[in-house]
Amino acid sequence: MIAVYVIVALAAVALVGVALSVRILKQYERAVLFELGKVKGDARGPGLIVFVPFVDRVHRVSLRIITMPIQSQGIITKDNVSIDVSAVAYYRVSDAIRSVIAIENVSEAINQIAQTTMRAVVGRHTLDEALSETDRINENIKEILDVQTEEWGIQVTLVELKDIQLPETMKRAMARQAEAEREKRAKIIAAEGEALAAGELARASDVMIAHPLALQLRNLQTLVEVAVDKNSTVVFPAPLMSTIGELGAFLNRETAAAADLPTPPALPTPAINGDRVSP
Repeated sequence: MIAVYVIVALAAVALVGVALSVRILKQYERAVLFELGKVKGDARGPGLIVFVPFVDRVHRVSLRIITMPIQSQGIITKDNVSIDVSAVAYYRVSDAIRSVIAIENVSEAINQIAQTTMRAVVGRHTLDEALSETDRINENIKEILDVQTEEWGIQVTLVELKDIQLPETMKRAMARQAEAEREKRAKIIAAEGEALAAGELARASDVMIAHPLALQLRNLQTLVEVAVDKNSTVVFPAPLMSTIGELGAFLNRETAAAADLPTPPALPTPAINGDRVSP
């Protein structure tokens, strides 16, 4: 009986030892082994790994891309406008051993350096550039972070500005500016339309001068357009140029006739002597 108990105890110890010396790593995981405090070989995994319990210590590292929000930062732009900017960064572990040895808390370190880098990069741009050139700003922040985090075994894959908060006074000023810009474009378009219309009217007048019948046809078209409204207005079109010509001829005839009339004799001027008037 004692031998049976011993065998069972040894089997239990063996099972516990196996359980303590075996780890199963997922496809996106790597294991860094420390043997008595020193790194043992390269990163291991994925799959089944075996190590010596109580001698080797396993540190798991995930290789998946991690999403890290960058909290809103108060930034003064190059043209002295105070804005609040928030962003989001994506990074992954490229070297499992360096990510464990070189830095204690990867997420916190990247968060802090991303905040300071975002303030520095955005502060070098004006407000208009920060609003219109976000792609270039994102790329600049990513490049700076890549240089800083390369020695940590971290690769920053993407940085995006998520939100830019403007002061209320600046929002109102930008709204007025946009409204003035729209009014300017509307006036320019209206002026261009007037210029085009004037040119077309000039060409139409040239055609009507060369073809007098075209004016009469235009008058008939105007009558058709007026008749559609079913109103009581009656229009008698007359050629404008011929009417003006006839009026001018009439005035000339009247002037000539007035010139041919005989001049009436002049009346004698009465003489005044005191209170009596003598003819």
